[in-house]
Amino acid sequence: MTEPIALLADGLLEAGCIKFGEFTLKSGLKSPIYIDLRQVITYPKLLGQVAAAYLPILKELEFKRLAGLPYAAIPIATAISLQGNYPLIYPRKEVKEYGTKAEIEGEYHAGETVVVIDDLATTGGSKFEAIEKLTAAGLKVHDVVVLVDRQSGAKEALEAAGFHLHAVLTITELLAYWEQTGKVEIEKIAETRTFLKSSK
Repeated sequence: MTEPIALLADGLLEAGCIKFGEFTLKSGLKSPIYIDLRQVITYPKLLGQVAAAYLPILKELEFKRLAGLPYAAIPIATAISLQGNYPLIYPRKEVKEYGTKAEIEGEYHAGETVVVIDDLATTGGSKFEAIEKLTAAGLKVHDVVVLVDRQSGAKEALEAAGFHLHAVLTITELLAYWEQTGKVEIEKIAETRTFLKSSK
C-alpha cells in the first residue's frame, strides 16, 4: 500500500467512514463492519485525499466525462472533477417533473464515453440502474471506478455484463493493512473476514 493510500485508509477509519461493531445491513444481514462513505463530506482534507486517490486510475482510462452517482458519490465526483479538470454529469435518482424534466444533469452529447464514479461497490445493483439511464441517453459506459470494493459480487456481475470495475481499495487490502498496523483489533478483523466469506 502506497503512503497516500495508507493515509487515506487511516483517515477513513478515524472519520468513522468505516466502523466495526454490529450493524444491520439493508439486506437484513447483521454485519461486523459498516462502510458509510457519506461521512467524507464533513472532512474537506479527507475528501481531497479521496478524490486524489481516483486520479491514477482515471488517467489510464479513455472517457470524455465523469458520471457521479447520487447521492453519496456526487461530492466525491465533484472533488475529482475539480482536481482532475474533468467535466461532470450525474443521472438523477428521480426524474424532474418540471422545467427540463432532465434524467441526467449537466451537459453531454450522445456518443460520448463516460466513466461512472461511485463510492462503494457491493453487488453492483445501483451501478446497473445508472448505466441504463446513461446508455438510454446515448452515452457509452465501459468503466466504473469506486473508492472501496466490498468484494460482494459487484466486480463479477459488472464484468459479466461487459463493464470493468476499478477500485482504489478492496476490503481485503484494508483489513490486511489494519491488521499489520494494529489499528483495528485482531478479533474484529477475523470476525469481518468470516462474515465476508459467509455472505458471498
